[in-house]
Amino acid sequence: QICDAFNVPLVFFQDTPGFMVGTKVEHAGIIRHGAKMLHAMSAATVPKLTVVVRKGYGLGAQAMAVGGFDAPVFTVSWPTGEFGGMGLEGAVRLGFRKELEALPEGPEREALYQKLVAESYANGEAMHMAATLEIDAVIDPLDTRAWLARGLASARVSAPGVRFIDTW
Repeated sequence: QICDAFNVPLVFFQDTPGFMVGTKVEHAGIIRHGAKMLHAMSAATVPKLTVVVRKGYGLGAQAMAVGGFDAPVFTVSWPTGEFGGMGLEGAVRLGFRKELEALPEGPEREALYQKLVAESYANGEAMHMAATLEIDAVIDPLDTRAWLARGLASARVSAPGVRFIDTW
């Protein structure tokens, strides 16, 4: 909100395993505080750029990506980027519970679990996310500064009232 008030662009380096869940953190107000962040991000009018350096999971990732990876001026990822609706092991346990419980405990169930986790990681890799147009590009970390400079420069055209500091 302060950046928006003073026309300062928002640049995120995202490594977000997601918001914590559970009774303890819910009593502490994680939903209320998380919702404030999501609302502030969606209401901000300044340019927003997101660079995923490692994890982009759940609502935490969506908050830093302004509600969706397609919302910022750009969302790019380093090759180390991982994406998912939540931690992938937990997502497999929840999403495939019936399939896993249909098998007796033991090596067969564990093999299915490991296969499903591996598929989830493959689907959540940065290159897969870029190939399916969920993010704009996978970039070499050495090119991050150039991407940010171009992104901020391009945002000037679409947001001429935004003041930029050109000292980088």
